[in-house]
Amino acid sequence: MRAVIFANGELKDHALARSTLQAGDLIIAADGGGRHCLALGIEPAVVIGDFDSLTGEELEHFKTQGAEIIPHPKRKNETDLELALLYAAERGAKETLVLGALGGRLDMTLSNFLLTAHDQLRQQKISFLAGKQRVYPVYYQVWIEGQAGDVVSLIPIGGDVEGVTTKGLEYPLKDETLHFGATRGISNVLLGNAATVTIQSGLLLCIVLSQPVD
Repeated sequence: MRAVIFANGELKDHALARSTLQAGDLIIAADGGGRHCLALGIEPAVVIGDFDSLTGEELEHFKTQGAEIIPHPKRKNETDLELALLYAAERGAKETLVLGALGGRLDMTLSNFLLTAHDQLRQQKISFLAGKQRVYPVYYQVWIEGQAGDVVSLIPIGGDVEGVTTKGLEYPLKDETLHFGATRGISNVLLGNAATVTIQSGLLLCIVLSQPVD
């Protein structure tokens, strides 16, 4: 099962967001992400969070449409997105797509991406879609799909990443180390429609920026 989580960040391309949805997806709104669902005409199966970003009327709408409402106190240790990701894992999602994870607050954007290092989320295949950018965590291997010319950046988080091997990128790596805090992995280029990135230890964020089609 795949879960799709709408977070409470920016979601400007509604057509792109709608096109990513598939039959059978478990749609989860993380608090204010419910407003993206309303704008898209999508009814989430679950609305979770402390509900400081939704009105009572909006919550009542979701409830009357059959959504499961899972409230949490405002004074809590987790962000609403973390709660949504953990819920998806508990429901058995093997893949989770997050929409609306970027926004005006840098602290929230950064913490959203760092959730991929969460011990309880490493078994999930998590990706983030933000306009022309897609973000994947690399625990062992990731398969990248796109088009020739797409920009691919590999960013170590939490320490050095060892045994990095790439196939299908303009600047290949073969069993090499990307050092935490250094920028060697930035702005590689996809040679064709697909590439792979494999690591032996550590955690990478793989960020793919799609280029305009001629």
